[in-house]
Amino acid sequence: MHDLADRLSEKASNQLNNNRIQTQKSIHMTKNTIQMKNILLAIIIVCGIAGMASAQGQGIRLNLYSAYVFDDNVDSYYSTTSYFNGTINGGYQWGAGLEYMVRETKGIEIKYLRRDCTAPMTYYQDGVKNKTFDLALNYVLLGGTNYFKTGGKVEPYAGMALGVGIATVKNADPSNDLNNVTKFAWDLKLGTNIWASDRVGIKLQADLQSMVQSVGGGFYFGTGGSGAGVTTYSTMYQWVLGGGLTFKLGQQ
Repeated sequence: MHDLADRLSEKASNQLNNNRIQTQKSIHMTKNTIQMKNILLAIIIVCGIAGMASAQGQGIRLNLYSAYVFDDNVDSYYSTTSYFNGTINGGYQWGAGLEYMVRETKGIEIKYLRRDCTAPMTYYQDGVKNKTFDLALNYVLLGGTNYFKTGGKVEPYAGMALGVGIATVKNADPSNDLNNVTKFAWDLKLGTNIWASDRVGIKLQADLQSMVQSVGGGFYFGTGGSGAGVTTYSTMYQWVLGGGLTFKLGQQ
């Protein structure tokens, strides 16, 4: 009788755990869907505003980005049973932005950036663990750019953008209830446009990007939000070097 009771108790416990995991997955799928809908809505609104501005003869630029992002070492130590260290590896980053020229030397841009990379980590969770995580990093940023007119084809600029960074672990532990986080993000840029014609230019640009408090906690390390394992976070800073193309749209 005791064996039967134990088996029934274990089966019920496993069923409850499976239901909890499925519920958590459904919640996160819903959150991810809402996040993507909000991003798409913001892009549609900006595109609509840009279209109206273009029709009224205001300057609109389409910016395409292609760059290499350098590695960033991250670590945090809270206690002997709550720590991590590792590297957010560099890699290729692409993106696009729509820029509204408020004045001849001032622009406001909304842009989307995407990068897929790996992050080998050492952390403590019921013992020391080592794992390489597959990450998808998405940025949606709104910012301003100041251009410096030189009277020629070269157009230096500097700018800053603020927004959100959405990080997703693509090979998260099935028991992990937090494989997707949305954090505050910012970007500093310095570069120049080299105009090959009146409407098409080549971009050369360097950036410093950050996703604040994005590394650690239950996000990477499969703690299931239980409070065990790694509980601290670290901010990610990465240098970006690349460029792209810029196009003047509508009436200039």
